[in-house]
Amino acid sequence: MTSDDLTQLTITDASRLLRLGSISSADLVTAHVERIERVDKHVKAYLRFTPELWEKQAEEADRRIRQGDAPPLAGIPIAVKDVLCVRGVETTAGSQILRGFKPPYTGTAVARLFEAGAVMLGVTNCDEFAMGSSTENSSYFPTRNPWDLQRVPGGSSGGSAAAVAAGEAMIALGTDTGGSIRQPAALCGVVGMKPTYGRVSRYGLIAFASSLDQIGPLARSVDDAAIVLSLMGGLDPLDATSSDRPRMEVLNNFGAGVKGMRLGVPREYYDVKGVEPGVKAAIDAALFILRQAGAEIVDVSLPHTDYGLAAYYIIAPAECSSNLARFDGVKYGLSEVDAPNITEEYQQTRRKGFGTEVRRRVMLGTYALSSGYYDAYYLQAQKVRTLIKRDFDEA
Repeated sequence: MTSDDLTQLTITDASRLLRLGSISSADLVTAHVERIERVDKHVKAYLRFTPELWEKQAEEADRRIRQGDAPPLAGIPIAVKDVLCVRGVETTAGSQILRGFKPPYTGTAVARLFEAGAVMLGVTNCDEFAMGSSTENSSYFPTRNPWDLQRVPGGSSGGSAAAVAAGEAMIALGTDTGGSIRQPAALCGVVGMKPTYGRVSRYGLIAFASSLDQIGPLARSVDDAAIVLSLMGGLDPLDATSSDRPRMEVLNNFGAGVKGMRLGVPREYYDVKGVEPGVKAAIDAALFILRQAGAEIVDVSLPHTDYGLAAYYIIAPAECSSNLARFDGVKYGLSEVDAPNITEEYQQTRRKGFGTEVRRRVMLGTYALSSGYYDAYYLQAQKVRTLIKRDFDEA
């Protein structure tokens, strides 16, 4: 088996080879590192690498495999989006304002994968504070789509999607507020899932919009995505919004297929003006396969769909404005210390540290929350959100 073959394995296949002794965790990590050295100068999926971690974690994985008590992800190489805190690893949310920040703790989702034996290769690029859909809004450099370097990988989790698609990681973590896992997964041809809100703890996630953010997997197969979700989900006392549904519930009857399932196709999503013919053909092909597999496909309506984008662009910037108010350069990150007074220091730090898109959304959100406009904008958007949820409940 060649080095490139090792970078195309699924979790199940890699785990089997590791337990048989056909390969070691060190072999698997080395294959991915060599792949990164060859292709990442073109793709630019990663912002920084973690050799100290991967050496230590791979060695521990091999030791536990030899002992016969290996956890489910022992030796599996992963990549982590640059909005998820890992203790001692520079984490910047793709922004200059957090350059040099090294968290003193590891977020729950990442920690649970570490406990399951995963080996971290590095930190992936993203749109600044996860605000964007092309990974061109990173304050460092844009990431390229590995299938065509002249095209974008999507965003904001474009680095994670590109890393998996290019064979630079077996699985990767991303975050999704308004499509930031699902869209880059589609553009890069990998599996991406935004779990139900609360299914995965947000502790250790640098927040964009707290009522919308969710951490999820990007993987090479549906099976791999399900395995990762089952290991990092579940109740977390450090996140009051986390769900108490059992973690491993995700894998219950996983291989049972879709026979007898009733799947709704919202006409407001399907009959969209301007949809590309290739996209519609792919959807039709998927629906055909689901029917052939025994699923019942039904037409449903979500009548308030057209108001969704407008509501999102009030709620998300409003929460962004509140969350990003904490970044002032006083305790960590970029700081303009030569300013004549504290007010100027705040202003210069934030002006220099935040990119154009982030400043735009902060200003929009601050306006929507300001006195005299809160009821007209933010409160109204929340009411629309309730109507949209009701559409799903009644579909």
